[in-house]
Amino acid sequence: MWKKRVVVAAATALMAVGLLGGCGSDNGSGADKTYKVGVIQLVEHPALDAANKGFVDGLASKGFKDNVKIDQQNAQADQSNLNSIAQRFVSDKEDLVLAIATPSAQAMANATKDIPILGTAITDYVQAKLVNSNEKPGTNVSGTTDMNPVEKQVDLITRILPNAKKVGLIYSASEVNSQLQATRMKAHAKEKGLEVVEATVQNVNDIQQAAQNLVSQGVQAIYMPTDNVVASAMPNLVKITDEAKIPVFPGEDNIVKIGGLATYSVDYYQLGFQAGLMGAKILSGEAKVSDMPIESQKEFKLVINEDVAKRLGITIPADVLQEASK
Repeated sequence: MWKKRVVVAAATALMAVGLLGGCGSDNGSGADKTYKVGVIQLVEHPALDAANKGFVDGLASKGFKDNVKIDQQNAQADQSNLNSIAQRFVSDKEDLVLAIATPSAQAMANATKDIPILGTAITDYVQAKLVNSNEKPGTNVSGTTDMNPVEKQVDLITRILPNAKKVGLIYSASEVNSQLQATRMKAHAKEKGLEVVEATVQNVNDIQQAAQNLVSQGVQAIYMPTDNVVASAMPNLVKITDEAKIPVFPGEDNIVKIGGLATYSVDYYQLGFQAGLMGAKILSGEAKVSDMPIESQKEFKLVINEDVAKRLGITIPADVLQEASK
């Protein structure tokens, strides 16, 4: 899940006719104006869908509901679609755009330097070259980060599988955020004495072969970061890993729900909701996107899929069960 000059001009005009004076922060602004908001989503899967819904609900919680026209667009993981959608939003002169996932934000940022862009489901805005810094973006982009507690997730693997020695790692080589998480995972796994077998994919068609390669090399678990390509093909992955009785530890809870075993997870709905609150401030003229720090989640929930544990014959330790949401 931006024209700064347009937003400021609109707010000034409303003040001139005395409309803003009776409008509190929870009621939005410009009751007689319909704001145009574009949403550019990389691909359809549960995490990104949850972020999308959270954003819409976040806007609505601040009064931006009936006075907002939201143009929802899904690129179906196609770069040319992303570029076309971005150009369309620029032509339509959207007041604000939500970009869900890094490639969406990059396509949108390449298309305009004027329209305010909020991102969500993005791990590192600086590395993706979307902002100058997390504290003060200095560009027309800000938003919420889904940086995972990668080290805690690796530790969780050893808590549930204390005898594990070899762990698979699967991710898309073309996703900057996935590369960042993979680097952190490998570094911490080494500290824990784990051997990591790496498998990268370019698109969903590579998932089956990558999974089979990991299985054939004797991995005892597979770690999967928050990766849009792999997440969109999770059924293909677990079809192979379940047969081999190998658990998948994904980066977030929506993937646990559809076949992963366990994780410490960010909440994509909440991250989208936070982005919606940021969007309300931009539309109301309360804040400029270039000055809005990147927001993050501080608490992470432990989630376990007990059905998967039973299916794979894995006994979850009592202390992990006690801590977890199931």
